[in-house]
Amino acid sequence: MLSGIKIVEICGIGPGPFCAMHLADLGADVIAVEREAAPGAPSTLLNRGKRSVVADLKTAEGRELVLQLVDEADALVEGMRPGVMERLGLGPEVCAARNPRLVYGRMTGWGQNGPLAQAAGHDNNYIATSGALYYSGTPAEPPQSAITLVGDVGGGALYLAVGLLAGILKARSTGKGTVVDASIVDGSAHMMQLLLATRQKGLVTGGRGENVHDSSHFFATYRCADGHFITLGSLEPQFYALLLEKLGLQGDPRFTQQWERSRWPELHAHFTELFASRTRDAWSALLEGTDVCFGPVLSPTEAAQHPHNVARGIYFERDGLLQSRPAPRFDGEVVTPGALPQRGAHTAQILAALQGEAPASVWQQN
Repeated sequence: MLSGIKIVEICGIGPGPFCAMHLADLGADVIAVEREAAPGAPSTLLNRGKRSVVADLKTAEGRELVLQLVDEADALVEGMRPGVMERLGLGPEVCAARNPRLVYGRMTGWGQNGPLAQAAGHDNNYIATSGALYYSGTPAEPPQSAITLVGDVGGGALYLAVGLLAGILKARSTGKGTVVDASIVDGSAHMMQLLLATRQKGLVTGGRGENVHDSSHFFATYRCADGHFITLGSLEPQFYALLLEKLGLQGDPRFTQQWERSRWPELHAHFTELFASRTRDAWSALLEGTDVCFGPVLSPTEAAQHPHNVARGIYFERDGLLQSRPAPRFDGEVVTPGALPQRGAHTAQILAALQGEAPASVWQQN
């Protein structure tokens, strides 16, 4: 879908590489500019589908390589702290002078400005500060982040990808690039808009442990007899009625008033005992695939073997490494992404093209 889009990635960690991988998964030509590493250092899964060139950006040669790539690129992705790229001589103004159509994507945790802009941080720190972590978990335990998912990927990489594509569309119509300031605090706060909308409906009414998703008996996670877990999301009345029917509780007067919040602790305790009486597989056999709104809690390895995921080809293995396929899908096509390049595998090829020693352009003709 992104054939012909040219991306220069200044490699870092986490959300920036994920964003560039996502664009490569969708067909963009991504050249990853990496640091030299020890011989035999493994390639990261986030480099799949990219080409890898090694350069030292503290040298004139390394900087010139990047600028030559920028000359024909649609976008650049970097994840340094604010000001680092400028100090290297590769900031937005310098790159725009080489290529006015360039979209310059900046991926940070705190953003390019603000009191915390220069502070170190990680996924959990950013989503804690944005408010996105607050409702995770029960009041009896500290909030726990879904590692990398809400911050690095959801609030970071995917927002940067959307920003880059919007900038590229603008550049194609106006001839002028833009600087995309994608921060995890911004993105994860924006992701909360759906949660904030539920406050209008009365589903989120207070602190942790006082809302549908963390205190009701019908929207919860339960431990099973084998130590595994299952989830329920029987929010709508028809789904709740079916849940009671499946559990043999449709005639029990204790459960007839679904939204009587004062009863939720008692009913949650009853469900806790009930679901602890059978294994996860037994509950799956009874509830999965029905309108109860049910799902077993699976590890990535288990998820790769689940019949639904197998049927859709969501996971695959290459060179002994478990990977997930690109998403979303277009016209029903199941795409197998490109291979993982060894670090610097394309350095000689790219340098030869930049120096005019190779007949083809440095950018692939997709």
